Amino acid sequence: MEPVLQVALDLVNTRRALQIAREALEGGADWLEAGTPLIKAEGVEVIRSLRRLGATVVADMKTMDVGAVEVEMAAKAGADVVCVLGVASDATVREGVATARQYGAAVMVDLMGVADVVQRAREAEGLGADYVCVHVSVDDQMAGKQPFEILSGVAREVGIPVAAAGGINSETAHLAVKNGASIVIVGGAIIKAEQVSQAARAVKQSMQEGKSIASDLFKKYGGAEVREALARVSTCNLCDAMHNRGALRDLRPLRSGWHMVGKAVTVKTMDGDWAKVVEAIDCAHPGEVIAVEAGAGRRAVWGELATWSSIKKGLAGIVIDGGVRDVPDIRQLDMPVFARTLVPEAGEPKGYGEIGVEIVCGGQHIRPGDWLVGDDTGVAVIPREQAQEVANRALNVYERENRLREEIRRGSSLGAVMELKKWEKERS
Repeated sequence: MEPVLQVALDLVNTRRALQIAREALEGGADWLEAGTPLIKAEGVEVIRSLRRLGATVVADMKTMDVGAVEVEMAAKAGADVVCVLGVASDATVREGVATARQYGAAVMVDLMGVADVVQRAREAEGLGADYVCVHVSVDDQMAGKQPFEILSGVAREVGIPVAAAGGINSETAHLAVKNGASIVIVGGAIIKAEQVSQAARAVKQSMQEGKSIASDLFKKYGGAEVREALARVSTCNLCDAMHNRGALRDLRPLRSGWHMVGKAVTVKTMDGDWAKVVEAIDCAHPGEVIAVEAGAGRRAVWGELATWSSIKKGLAGIVIDGGVRDVPDIRQLDMPVFARTLVPEAGEPKGYGEIGVEIVCGGQHIRPGDWLVGDDTGVAVIPREQAQEVANRALNVYERENRLREEIRRGSSLGAVMELKKWEKERS
């Protein structure tokens, strides 16, 4: 079959889904998918609404049991294709297939979470599935996983069309086709775009021309690209991605306009004892951030001369849970400095502190190598072992907000776009 572009409408309200669907069709999308969140939020009625747009409709039911019942529901609502999970039993897949044929629909078996994807794809074909889907879940995408590694193996082993899903954008859509995908499923790279039709058009162009079409957004970053990813997001995006965790309390930048990203070099010292704080500059590597636990902050442990030293060393920033002085001079320099208190008095270099130990800074535990991001709103810490995932999740927050902002610009409001009244928690 000629490769088709399927747009996954993973939203939670019908009005937004329909608007984005219309724009996607204008950009060349072939199939519209009622995503699982959308079906769960709005019911199968949303399938009927999409059907009225005139395109092929896929219902991502993610059926795990009672295959006949769920496929019948979706097919009667107007779905052309219904998705059943590959981890479901053979009986569930078989019942779904039989029911789909009864109502003139097709079944796509989603191989997400399957241990042996190739083997299960063969089995799904034997059970009568019309399509199989090599699918990397959103949560796995945040850790950098992609569907292309196993896509070609599946395509070689089955005689039915294969779909590919999982973080695909205009830079990678051609790889899906090259590796055997007949159906390229794209969600975020289209539905989060400010201009959906342009985004869909770029993906379709990549599929048709067999080449990468550059995209500034909608990428998943690898472990070696964490700094680049964190440089694109705000502390607010990060705290949202970490479920309202990670903010250092009561620390503020000495001036606006800085954006700091770097791994932590930690220092623990007494109030006013600046010896180890300054020595940490010599221990640190370019691009790192010195983070200091410095007591009550009645006397400064940091000033202009230390800031100059940090600039010469190429550090990314300074975070002081304690006192800083020489503020007018530091504000003139190109070195992000965040502090809890501003005080003209300096302490003394007694050397009682430690470098490279776990500290408590702004109420957060920070270990050497944890990532620190700072901007006008404050500072956030990301545990080093979670940095890649959190960075990708923060980018997802940022990208989703771009689309919301665009819808507000078009004349809506935040409350209306998000349907806040509808989604308020029910109370007895």
